[in-house]
Amino acid sequence: MKWQHERANARQGWVSEMGNYLELLSESAKERASIVCFGLDPDLSHMPHSALPREERIVSFFSEIIDASLQQPHSVSAIKPNYAYFAQYGFDGLRALKSLIDKYKGKLPIILDAKRGDIGKSSEAYAKEAFDFWNADALTVSPYMGYDSVSPFLERCKEGRGAYLLVRTSNAGAADFQSIITEHGKQLFMEVAQKMFKWHANGMGAVVGANALDELEAVMWVFYDSKKQLPLLIPGVGAQGASAADTAKVLRTVWLETLPLHRINSSSAIAYAYKKKGTEDHVGSALGEIKRMNSEIGAI
Repeated sequence: MKWQHERANARQGWVSEMGNYLELLSESAKERASIVCFGLDPDLSHMPHSALPREERIVSFFSEIIDASLQQPHSVSAIKPNYAYFAQYGFDGLRALKSLIDKYKGKLPIILDAKRGDIGKSSEAYAKEAFDFWNADALTVSPYMGYDSVSPFLERCKEGRGAYLLVRTSNAGAADFQSIITEHGKQLFMEVAQKMFKWHANGMGAVVGANALDELEAVMWVFYDSKKQLPLLIPGVGAQGASAADTAKVLRTVWLETLPLHRINSSSAIAYAYKKKGTEDHVGSALGEIKRMNSEIGAI
C-alpha cells in the first residue's frame, strides 16, 4: 500500500502504560482469541420470535447469538450496540439496550455507538448518560466541534473508560468532508488523527473504516509515530464489503504489538447471516460468520 515504508522494519516495540480500558480490550482479545466486535443493530423485520413483545424479542435474539459465541474457542471479544437502532423502537428498544448492557457488562467490552459530541456542558451530560446510566465501557464521539466538546469524554478515560473519536468513517459520504485538503496540505481526517495524540488520554481511540485501507494505514502510522497506543474501532467489514483479512494485514504490518487493542466490527453480516444462507438457524449462521471472520484475521 502507498503508505507502507521502511519504518515497518525498524520497530522498537514501544510499550506504553495502559489504562483500564486498554487492559480490558487486551485481556478480552487474549481470552477470546479474537478481535471481532459484534455490532448490535436490531431490525425487527429480520428477527424471529415474532410472538414475543418487542423488548424480549430483541434481547432474546442477540443473547442467543452472544451466549453461543462465548462457548466457542474463538468468539467475539466486544459488543457494539448502536443507540439509534434501539431508540427507533422507543422505550421497548431502550429497555432492551439496558438489559443487554447489564447482562454482558464484565463479560465483554461494551462500546456504546452513540456518536455523541456537543458544546461542553451538553457533552458532560452525554458522558453521564453513557457511563453512569448505560454503564458502557466506551463510547463513540464526534470530534468536529473541537476540544471542549471532546474533553468531558476524555476525562472519563482517566477513570478507566474509553472514547472512540470519529476519524475516517465507513459510510459512502465520508469523503464529502473528511477527505477535504486543508491549508496544511493534509486531508481533514488526518488533521483529526494528528490532533488526537496531542489530546491523548489512555482509553482514547479512533473509528476508522475498513473500506478505506490506505486511510486506515495512514492513521496507524500517525499513532505509531506518536508512540501512543490508541485502540481502533474498525467498521465496514461484512455488509459494507470490506475484508477482515485485509484489515488485519494492515494492523499487523504497521504495529503488530497493538493488535489485541483493536476491534474489527461486523453487525448485520453476523446477526442476519441466516437470511443470506436461506436457513432459519440464526444462531448457527451467526456463529459461522464469526468463525469465518476469526479465521480471516488469524491468531491473536
